[in-house]
Amino acid sequence: MPKKYGVKEKDLVVSHVVNLVLTGKLRSGDRLDRNEIAHELGLSRVPVQEAVVQLEHDGILSTQYHRGAFVERFDEATVREHHELYGLLSGTASARAAAAADPMITAELAELLSLMGGGRDSRLFDHHARRFRGVVNTEYAGPRLQAAIDSSQTLIPPAFWAGYLEHRDALLPSYEAELNAIREGRPEAARAACMQRSDTMAQILLSELVRRGVLCALRAE
Repeated sequence: MPKKYGVKEKDLVVSHVVNLVLTGKLRSGDRLDRNEIAHELGLSRVPVQEAVVQLEHDGILSTQYHRGAFVERFDEATVREHHELYGLLSGTASARAAAAADPMITAELAELLSLMGGGRDSRLFDHHARRFRGVVNTEYAGPRLQAAIDSSQTLIPPAFWAGYLEHRDALLPSYEAELNAIREGRPEAARAACMQRSDTMAQILLSELVRRGVLCALRAE
C-alpha cells in the first residue's frame, strides 16, 4: 500500500485497523497480526505498536500479556456508545460556545453553515463540517477535552462519511439547530443538537454495517 505523505504512520495504521473492523475483516476477539499489518502498509513495527497503544486507549483493541492484541467487543452497543460519547463531548464545547455567544465566532460558523448547505457534494460538506467543528473546538475545548473528542472519533471515520452521499440532508438540520442555539445563547439546546446529530450518525453507520453483513439486524427502537 502506498504511503500517504503528510499523514503520521501511526495514524495510517489506526485507520487501516479500524477499516478492517468496519468491513468485517477483523471481528470481535480476533487477534491482530502486527507483522502482517506492518507488511501490508510497508511500515516498521514501531508505528504499528504506537497504533495498538492508541487503539487500546480508544477501546478498539485490548492487549494480553505474552498473547498479543485482540479486537474488543464490536457490536451495535459499542458503535452507539462511541457516538454517544462524541455527542456528549462535542456538546460540551458547543454549550460553552452558546454561553459565550461571541458574534465573531457566530459569524464564522454561519459562513461555514452556508457553504455546507450550498451544494450536494458529500466531500465538500464534510470538509466544511469539520471546519465548523474545528472553530467550536479551537475556541471552547481545552487540551483535555479536545483529546477526549479525538479519541471518541476513532469509530467515526472520515472516509466513510465522505463516501456516504445521503448524509448531508440527514445531518444539516442538526448543524442549523446548533448554530441557532449558539447564536441565541442557549447552551442546553446546543448540547442537544450535538447529541441528536451523533445519534443520527450512529444509526446511519449501523445500517451500513448491517448492509455489509458486518453486524446482524439492529434491535428494535
